[in-house]
Amino acid sequence: MNDPRDKGGPLLVPLWYSYRPGGPVTIETGRKTLKARLVREAGRFSLCVQDESAPYRYVSVEGPVVGVEDPVPPAEHEALAHRYLDADTATAYLAANQGQLVDDILIRMRPERWRTADFSAFAAEFDG
Repeated sequence: MNDPRDKGGPLLVPLWYSYRPGGPVTIETGRKTLKARLVREAGRFSLCVQDESAPYRYVSVEGPVVGVEDPVPPAEHEALAHRYLDADTATAYLAANQGQLVDDILIRMRPERWRTADFSAFAAEFDG
């Protein structure tokens, strides 16, 4: 693998994802990004999602790539936009970024390993 970061740490970038229990984890990223290239070369990726609200929780997942969709079907762009944005903002985002979105791909991963932490019980000790 030819990583231009000269033995740097793992590449971490925020991105939009989707997941339904029992299905693949899906991420959207630019076709020509370093992230896309490294994932394609490795044939796998990991994802970490954190709830920013107290009590904090996170889940990480890793597994092999099982599919790449290029180009991204418009319905997938719409579903991701509506997952992260309210209806009006999602519609405006899709209209304003339609030129950039043609450069994106979807990468699907079959989850193999999950790791989770939920600090609810810990936080409950301090409620009072």
